[in-house]
Amino acid sequence: MTLLEAIILGLLQGLTEFIPISSTAHLTIAGQILGLIDSNYPERWTSFIAIIQLGTLAAVLYYFRDDLLNLIKNFFKDNLDRKKFENQSLESKLSWYIIFGTIPIVIIGLLFKDFIEGTFTKDLKVISISLIALALILLIAEKVAKLNKDIKQVDLKDSILIGIAQVFALIPGASRSGTTITAGLFLGLNRESAARFSFLLSIPAILASGLLSAYQAIKYVNTTDVLNIIVATVVSAISGYFAIDFLINYLKKNNTYLFIFYRIALGIIILIYISF
Repeated sequence: MTLLEAIILGLLQGLTEFIPISSTAHLTIAGQILGLIDSNYPERWTSFIAIIQLGTLAAVLYYFRDDLLNLIKNFFKDNLDRKKFENQSLESKLSWYIIFGTIPIVIIGLLFKDFIEGTFTKDLKVISISLIALALILLIAEKVAKLNKDIKQVDLKDSILIGIAQVFALIPGASRSGTTITAGLFLGLNRESAARFSFLLSIPAILASGLLSAYQAIKYVNTTDVLNIIVATVVSAISGYFAIDFLINYLKKNNTYLFIFYRIALGIIILIYISF
């Protein structure tokens, strides 16, 4: 991997992690085109993707820094004071919802770790079908969404269901933000709140997968790889911040049709590409 390739991959990771068009799909497509994915060691590519996700984790932590400080402060305050759940603050409850919403992806991620790191998740046909399928589901969600709830009205049931939806992001091409925002729309959240909860819910999963992959990837990394990984991670952090800001503001006034049509178009292009 060259330095330029690292910059390109970091940019792709940052711009597509939070927009519902699948960062894994774009990175894998780029990796295939650039010849960076070794079919004999597909886990190396999975580790690389997970590590540079730490850049987008930094982006979401910085973007929501005030919200996160309030969540953490109130969570510890209410629970150290042993307040009953129903008497806890909104921030403390939301923290619990994020914890419960994270459990499904932790369980499935650990149970199917080898499969996720295998060749199936690098298959362009799988990615193309996933891009199109999720686009159609998101389209249905847009059609039936009531958009009458904000993030303050998220409850335990909502968080678990959105957490289950996050599990489907393990399928390449599905998109973490895509699956969770779609679930949020089905549950009546307005678009901005669905995106906000999606981003907050992504923090524990990205942190856990990134740190675990960083530890496991040590045996694959040489001096040149370290520099490329650092560059890709920094670029993903910067571009990720702007992607979050763009999507939050975009969804205040717009629907997700732009991303739906993009996903379908990209999926069709991939299918045509692999047919030749």
